Amino acid sequence: MVQVKDERKTDVLLEEIADYVLNKEITSEEAFSTAHYVLIDSIGCGILALNYPECTKHLGPIAPGTVVPNGVRVPGTSHVLDPVQGAFNIGTMIRWLDYNDTWLAAEWGHPSDNLGGILAVADFISRQNVANGKPPLKVKDVLEMAIKAHEIQGILALENSLNRVGLDHVLYVKIATTAVVTKMLGGNREEIINALSNAWIDNSSLRTYRHAPNTGSRKSWAAGDATSRAVRLAFMAIQGEMGYATALSAPGWGFQDVLFNKQELVLKQPLNSYVMENVLFKVSYPAEFHAQTAAEAAIELHPEVKDRLDEIDYITISTHESAIRIIDKQGPLYNPADRDHCLQYITAIGLLKGDIVAEDYEDDVAADPRVDMLRDKMVVTENKAYTVDYLDPEKRSIANAVQVHFKDGTQTAAIEREYPLGHRFRREEAIPKILEKYATNLATQFASKQLREIEAVSYDYDKLAEMDVHEWMELFVK
Repeated sequence: MVQVKDERKTDVLLEEIADYVLNKEITSEEAFSTAHYVLIDSIGCGILALNYPECTKHLGPIAPGTVVPNGVRVPGTSHVLDPVQGAFNIGTMIRWLDYNDTWLAAEWGHPSDNLGGILAVADFISRQNVANGKPPLKVKDVLEMAIKAHEIQGILALENSLNRVGLDHVLYVKIATTAVVTKMLGGNREEIINALSNAWIDNSSLRTYRHAPNTGSRKSWAAGDATSRAVRLAFMAIQGEMGYATALSAPGWGFQDVLFNKQELVLKQPLNSYVMENVLFKVSYPAEFHAQTAAEAAIELHPEVKDRLDEIDYITISTHESAIRIIDKQGPLYNPADRDHCLQYITAIGLLKGDIVAEDYEDDVAADPRVDMLRDKMVVTENKAYTVDYLDPEKRSIANAVQVHFKDGTQTAAIEREYPLGHRFRREEAIPKILEKYATNLATQFASKQLREIEAVSYDYDKLAEMDVHEWMELFVK
């Protein structure tokens, strides 16, 4: 007798993600400790972004004047929003300056983007619960969901490269947020699978806005868009909206056949807490992460080259394949989004100024003729060993080396950095800098009294973890 495959059998990947979200107990103290720093760092990045009108013009309700009873608070603002728009606002703030955490593998991304949806839904649930006489959520619940969202996005990214098929990494944000917020809203296994299937069917935006000649500001709100769409799909699922069992594998019509070159999506390893434990913090510089070690090297060379700029013959940057594919850019750079994703621009600013801040991507700094003069002298080559170590799960290095060669035949040392500050191998060194970054970012928006109230709970894990979510979010209201 010939056995016929049941084409309605649910895709295993959907089941694995749902079961992980529902049933996996996170026991890693390191993961929770790291999630604590991810949470405050991400909010700090969002607060810093409020200094930029190009960001704040996207914030608030869709229809001006809309206020939602017991709605979501947006840190650093007075907005009170529904959870979908709240997720867009918070996610956009966190990602705007390209300063939040990073994950690098076959696919790249920023797992803390998921906090847009997680914080919005947690705040909403907490306030609704209090209004209805139920216990509020605790910040520890947010940390657990952050660990799980990081894990889903990051483990998908290990083997399944969206960029190779022209799709943007924020699809994995949508998938991860959908899974955890459906669970947060009380969704059962079937409802989580239904929501996930719709998230995959949604597909992803193209990477068009991340690459020349179209690099633009959408890359700064794309994650907010993805995490907010996830919240919308989660609400639909718990209201009974159906799902699609073979959203990934359906012959001819599933995600894999239509958009993934008929490759099977796989989880390289069981879902646990690996990604949060190994996530990369952007500690020093708001710049695309593949360039962080080049920035460190350039800044170290600054004292040696600052008075010899006219004597430079050429500059060599030795890097890894992913950096060449994403941020090796020659020719005109049209806006800040273009510049903060250019290896040569970032290196030039480091050599010129001995520091890199968000304002260095604005038009007035880019107009300095010395920037393009230095860019034009740069030669970027791949170091095969760097590429191998970048993909090695035991290393996950992000190496760059920078050397300046002068017209008289002399040269600087080749300054090599394999692991940037914020890598797990340099985590202990990074923690004080993460806290300093957080305090500095908050001080751009909050007066000293409110700043002290926020800091009084921010740095104490035990105190913060047991705090009610809505009370934590209330601390940031202006």
